[in-house]
Amino acid sequence: MKATTGIRKTVLALSVATCALAMPSLAFAQDEAQADDVDSETIVVTATRRAEALSEVPLAVSAVGGEMMQNSGATDIRQLTQLAPSLLVSSTGSEANGSARIRGIGTVGDNPGLESSVAVFIDGVYRSRSGIGLNELGEVERVEVLRGPQGTLFGRNASAGLIHVISKKPSFDFGGFLEATYGNFDGMRFSGALTGPVTEQLAARIEAVYAKRDGFTRLVSPTGAPTGERVNDRDRLFVKGQLLFQPSDALDIRIIADYTKRDEACCSGSYYSTAETFDPTPGVPGDYAIRAPGTGGSASGNRVVDILTSMGAFIPANPYDRTISITPGRTLDGHTRDWGVSAEVNWDLGGAELSSITGYRRYKSSQAGDVDYSTLDLLYRNDDGSAFRRFTTFTQELRLQGSAFDDKLDWLVGAYYANEKLALQDNLKFGSDYGQFLACRVVASVSANAALRDPDRDGDGCLSAAGSATVAGAFPGANTAGGTDGAQLIAALQRLSSMPAVTQAGSRMDHTSRNYAFFTHNIFNITDTLALTLGARYTNEKKTITGAFNINNPFCAAQQASAGAAAAGATSATARALIGATTQFACLFNTSSQLNTLALADTIKEDQITGTAVLSWKPVDDVMTYVSYSKGYKAGGFNLDRSALGSPLTPRANADTANLKFGAEKVDAYEIGVKYDSAQLDINVAAFRQEFKNFQLNTFNGLFFLVQNVNGCSDLVGGSGADEDLSATSGTCATDNVKPGVISEGLEIEATLYPGENVTVGLGATYLDSRYVSDLVGTANGAVALAPELFQLPGNSTSFAPTYSLTGSFSWTPPIGGSGLSGLFYIDTRLTSDHNTGSDRFPEKVQDGYFLVNGRIGIRGPDRKWGVELWVQNLLDEEYQQVAFNTPLQATGNGSRAHVQEIGSPTVSHSAQLFSAFLGEPRTWGLTARYRF
Repeated sequence: MKATTGIRKTVLALSVATCALAMPSLAFAQDEAQADDVDSETIVVTATRRAEALSEVPLAVSAVGGEMMQNSGATDIRQLTQLAPSLLVSSTGSEANGSARIRGIGTVGDNPGLESSVAVFIDGVYRSRSGIGLNELGEVERVEVLRGPQGTLFGRNASAGLIHVISKKPSFDFGGFLEATYGNFDGMRFSGALTGPVTEQLAARIEAVYAKRDGFTRLVSPTGAPTGERVNDRDRLFVKGQLLFQPSDALDIRIIADYTKRDEACCSGSYYSTAETFDPTPGVPGDYAIRAPGTGGSASGNRVVDILTSMGAFIPANPYDRTISITPGRTLDGHTRDWGVSAEVNWDLGGAELSSITGYRRYKSSQAGDVDYSTLDLLYRNDDGSAFRRFTTFTQELRLQGSAFDDKLDWLVGAYYANEKLALQDNLKFGSDYGQFLACRVVASVSANAALRDPDRDGDGCLSAAGSATVAGAFPGANTAGGTDGAQLIAALQRLSSMPAVTQAGSRMDHTSRNYAFFTHNIFNITDTLALTLGARYTNEKKTITGAFNINNPFCAAQQASAGAAAAGATSATARALIGATTQFACLFNTSSQLNTLALADTIKEDQITGTAVLSWKPVDDVMTYVSYSKGYKAGGFNLDRSALGSPLTPRANADTANLKFGAEKVDAYEIGVKYDSAQLDINVAAFRQEFKNFQLNTFNGLFFLVQNVNGCSDLVGGSGADEDLSATSGTCATDNVKPGVISEGLEIEATLYPGENVTVGLGATYLDSRYVSDLVGTANGAVALAPELFQLPGNSTSFAPTYSLTGSFSWTPPIGGSGLSGLFYIDTRLTSDHNTGSDRFPEKVQDGYFLVNGRIGIRGPDRKWGVELWVQNLLDEEYQQVAFNTPLQATGNGSRAHVQEIGSPTVSHSAQLFSAFLGEPRTWGLTARYRF
């Protein structure tokens, strides 16, 4: 991995980047001070639903202006990561799975049953999941990032923060722009907008964006030869139309309609770690060793790699070669259609102002895939449109606000209603290599010796003659189902290796959410310099789930019966587990035809009161200090991965829907801050602490998505450390001893300097300590222990929570002579320290610190009517992963070297889990030409 090699490189790069250790901070909403003096213009935001100077807002909020986003090359919310140090945005197997995190807190987006901890609003309209915000945004006025729990200002509540995108409005002055970009990877982007008056009271705006680019990753054949195809490409169209009706000074109505179309091959997982670890000192935990090639009977050093290559797979040696080999004939093509309409009404009633935002949106993302990311034909989804997630959402927000008692009270009351319908349909299929590969996996779990395996697809259970003899000799005990344990295991393996194809069409989970809320946010101006803000919210939530399946897998029931009897009758516990594994693989993901007979249905109802209190004081005109408390909430729901219904070893029942439920996430947040605003320096400092109960965790364990609430416990049953073993039952907690399970605290510094005419420098940093407490339990009543897959969580940091994040910008726009021409020199940077990208915190998923630099240089015409700019993103071509994950199915032993090191033999003898990663983008560069009129 070509990551940043140390702090010396970082310091050097920061120096080259003109000392910009920082965050785009607030005032970059005004990127360029074109005035004759260096005094900054006032940055106005609506984070409190009131137009206020940013320096007057007593909460942690960053505002990034449209010019700043343009200079950085940000066209969607993911690229905001470069501009805000407390924000991290990533995507995984589909860009619909995007996830945003603020202060180390967020929600993995792969499972749509979980709402986002960081809410996304575009022009006041809530987007159902943060991944939906990865679409093109068009031309924006600014983006506001509010940190900490939200609920008394915006319609939809959020437990970690929110991102609000405010787009350009129609203008009563005629104008517009055209822009064209060409870059490497044959990247093209064309955009334009036209705005102006229709009548004296009606203005309109229309804009469009088309972007297309070749993929970053090359497909190769099973022999490693290039196929000429690429993935991780870009092909998207965005169109947006607006009307602004102003019949009087007291009333304006804004209508917005937008449409997005994306047809892209995304996203490829690259093998990232293929080492097999084992316990070199059985019985003495605390160490591990990496198996060398040619030892222990393994040619490659990893028995799973041996299986893959013996069956014809190609495994690239270096993930950053950006080559992958998937099953010939499979595709990663995805298709997204996102459209909606909204109406915003602002009506000055005289003594108060009434605001209404009505939104209707429909979003559908279908995604084909080679789900195992390997050359072998194991798992796949066809590109026929029958595997999709679809959101249909109606939202209505009303606010009434005004002032009273000679402006001593600035009051706001509001109501919110949302109806969201989610359809999740799947067509996941088991490929032709599935049964044979998993039979080989079971055999390899007994021994790494390749001589025991016969990978030919001939129905022999992946057993050579020597392998059959070894298994029979290892398990000679009598089995009550007949014969010996060895004979029963051999028969189970033979059935598994001959397993017929598993198909499904139209298997579907429908999820409905109805939410209504009432909220208020009131500012009491006690004196001219002292103010008290009190806010409260009541939320009522109802969620309903139904499920209907169409699965063709009669083999599952047959294996449950035959192998189930053999496992129950086994003399050897090891043989029992191995026979049981053949049933698990035959019915994996609960793909039994028996599910077709079920009619799953369940409902969750909950309500919650949350709120905030802020005391702010201005000791002098240029300084504001504040201290705040907020109580936040995110609704509970259902895990939409049917694997969570229960063990595939036995038939499932309608009552198993109870296993899909997870509880509401709650947070108590404390913050103290100071803001200083002057002609040449703006600086904002915030110290925070957030305590989460029932933290909603979603993690992929290589087979399915595990969703569990996480809480702390002051006195674990079984003692401290009982949550760090492989038992699913040890480590419960008395209800009275349950406490917050996640603590996020730290310090944020944001600054903007105006050292001279036409020069703006942003400086900022985030220090973050976001961690799980030492002793953890599952449910809020303490009755459910922490899942054994999560044994690495206690006492460690949360995922995507770098201790240090430093972002920075430098902008210089000097005039060129007296011609009216001006230049542009712009650079922004982000330094991210080491962090773990896996929800289960396996050490193989650690990303070393890295440093990203974007730059832009250009020339602009008089009044900036035209411009030509050269730009580069990821200037240093830094290599880093967005997310690492357990490669599906490709493992034996336990899941991580952490199991080997901390538990060891005889419980854990080895881990041969392969790990893959979704990589960050490589260096891109190009030329942009722009004309405004």
